[in-house]
Amino acid sequence: MAQVAQGDRRAIRVLFERYQVIVYRFVLRLVGNSASAEDIVSEVFLELWRHAARFEGRARLSSWILAIARNKAVSSLRGRSELPLDDVTAQAIPDEAVSAEQTLDAAKRSALLRQCLTQLSPAHREIIDLVYYHEKSVEEVAAIVDAPAATVKTRMFYARRQLAELLKTAGVETALLA
Repeated sequence: MAQVAQGDRRAIRVLFERYQVIVYRFVLRLVGNSASAEDIVSEVFLELWRHAARFEGRARLSSWILAIARNKAVSSLRGRSELPLDDVTAQAIPDEAVSAEQTLDAAKRSALLRQCLTQLSPAHREIIDLVYYHEKSVEEVAAIVDAPAATVKTRMFYARRQLAELLKTAGVETALLA
């Protein structure tokens, strides 16, 4: 970030290459529209370029970038009425070493999971996304969503419980969520 703050175009290019897909997937889950997500990703990296000197290193760089992305996505959503999320685009890359039958079963379970995730509240869906898809700690999620760690833990508890119920209703074993 110090190099970006000094105007090093190569450094921002490296950051973009490293974090663009992560930021895009995160924002897409929040806004549910690929065109909007692409616009927001551009805004995030423009913000990084302009304000790189603001990065103080108190949080991990990825957490800081996702916090900026979240703020941009929330600002974008404020201008819209009720907008359903389209989690159909969530990434599920099958392992090619797995049999076709196993891949099909995994795809069905993944589709059911995405469908169940869309039934969670936006706050719960966001917590699940950050913890499980982006592998953020409770403290990092708290910094990203600007909420106390206890609130993140509570949302996580209720999100997992509701998700387990939704999956059980859909006929999926929930032992994987334990």
